[in-house]
Amino acid sequence: MNVLVVDDHPMTVDGYINALLETSYGVPHFSFTKAYNCEQAYHAIGKLISTKQSFDLAIIDKGLPSYKEKSILSGSELAVFINEVMPVCNIVMITAHTEILIVYEIYKNVKPKGLIIKNDLTPERLQQAIKAIADGKSYQSPMVKACINEIWKKELMVEDFNRQILFYLSKGFKIKELEEVICLTTSAIQKRIIRMKKVFEVTDDSGLVKAAIQQGFI
Repeated sequence: MNVLVVDDHPMTVDGYINALLETSYGVPHFSFTKAYNCEQAYHAIGKLISTKQSFDLAIIDKGLPSYKEKSILSGSELAVFINEVMPVCNIVMITAHTEILIVYEIYKNVKPKGLIIKNDLTPERLQQAIKAIADGKSYQSPMVKACINEIWKKELMVEDFNRQILFYLSKGFKIKELEEVICLTTSAIQKRIIRMKKVFEVTDDSGLVKAAIQQGFI
């Protein structure tokens, strides 16, 4: 497995590599390439492409020194570049940012297979991420999941129908009665409720209403 590890702190790069070497995940051999900025990573990618090979995995820090000549100004832009030239490469993004909008921007625009906030990062978490990716899944660290859920909640609550559904449920209306006061079919209402339960991480209607009230959405 060809692995690219990019961080501007050499000790951090070595730490990531050591974490991966502690378990093979069924991979017979790792071949690591280190880079400490966007320029070094760009040239490492070009060198591998010239041999008609690809990285299988790239672990990239968001806050990297830029490569202005190629307009690659951050780890996120480096990851987007890799997605374009090496679409088979699985990317794990690591960021020190905890701001909801920045984390969501990485999640939405980069679309990494793994996304970890540094406050969450441990060797075990990195290993969990790689194991999930090896199994064909994606991985988000706990703080990432919390940030994404907050955005999803806000996006859901922008929709008038969703707020109306929650309002009438809070007033004691049954789902089958909502069709009479909301211009949606019962099936469409149920689908919206199921989605909201998933985002609010609750299992029943009363729990959904309670969570929405507690978080100031109704």
